[in-house]
Amino acid sequence: MRVFHINGDQFSELDDLPESLPATGYLWVGSARREFEVQAGTLQAALQRWTGGQLVDLHIADLLNNQLPSHFDDTSWYDTLVFRRLAAGVGTAPMFLDDNNGTLATARAALEAIDTSPVGFALFDRVLLTVHPAECQVREFFANRLQQQALPTSSEVRSPDARSAARLPTSAADLMVRMVNHMVDSYLELRRLLTRQLGYLQQELFNPRSRFDNWQMLLESRNSLRLLEDTCEDQRSAIVEWIDALDEWPVETDSAARRERELLRVRSRDVLEHIERVLGHVRRLESSAETAVQMHFSAQSNRTNAIMRTLTVLTAIFMPLNLVTGFFGMNFEGLPLIHSRTGFWIIFFAMLVVGIGMSVYFWRKRYLSASR
Repeated sequence: MRVFHINGDQFSELDDLPESLPATGYLWVGSARREFEVQAGTLQAALQRWTGGQLVDLHIADLLNNQLPSHFDDTSWYDTLVFRRLAAGVGTAPMFLDDNNGTLATARAALEAIDTSPVGFALFDRVLLTVHPAECQVREFFANRLQQQALPTSSEVRSPDARSAARLPTSAADLMVRMVNHMVDSYLELRRLLTRQLGYLQQELFNPRSRFDNWQMLLESRNSLRLLEDTCEDQRSAIVEWIDALDEWPVETDSAARRERELLRVRSRDVLEHIERVLGHVRRLESSAETAVQMHFSAQSNRTNAIMRTLTVLTAIFMPLNLVTGFFGMNFEGLPLIHSRTGFWIIFFAMLVVGIGMSVYFWRKRYLSASR
């Protein structure tokens, strides 16, 4: 468990939970899920001292639930948000086409087994409690990032432009929205891997020289896309509920507070727009995968039809030739040309003319043409 105090441009990490809230700024308490479960009583007591209220038992169960989908809930003294982050599946090694040497290479990506784990937020007026899964990089990333933003420049004085560019979150709600936005950005980065993976599968599907048999990978890819689509829909619903709850907050009388509230709305709508982009991209990839499978079977059917057409043409060419050889193969003494020394050559050239003539006829009808 890590405890941070954020006050304006000051960012510091505390050794333990303080007895009372600092006079200014707000606290960020980041805890792993197991630590939160063990120290739930201590945190509840600290929240009671700081805010005059505690977490509801059902919300504690939600924060500890590893299978809970993204959702939002609010009370009169705090809000809870569960947001599923993106994590690469263990042992995932899909294939892609290496552009350098034209060989197939392996790359670790998150398509075959997309793993999402929930990150829980409990938002009070001046306290943000976050519950992370084991080995979650979100907390460490923001702790290091905020620490760097709070560091002074080499001249020990920040310029106004530098201070505004690297401004720390002004409130606990602002920090929560920034963390959610960071998790959504990881979904945006996944689009390249998704597109590359499905692009390789489509190349294999349409390659006439390749016997595609990796249907298990294609099935897992389609299942992963559906899982990602469901996750994004839950995220969108949670963020929409958060924006609606944000609009119901009491109207601020201070102009600075109103600007901060509007900035928070802008950041929240930006997160929602990012989720919509990921959701739309996933749906396009899913539709592309379905279309590729249908086109694969259509191409297979066309190739089968071409093979059957060629075999039919060959059968039609050799049918009269077989008739001639069968006719002159009958065991009769009175057959024409049967005793002639030139009879064989006459029949041979006649059969050759018939064969060539029928081949030319079928070629002109495009039955033997290479074009489709």
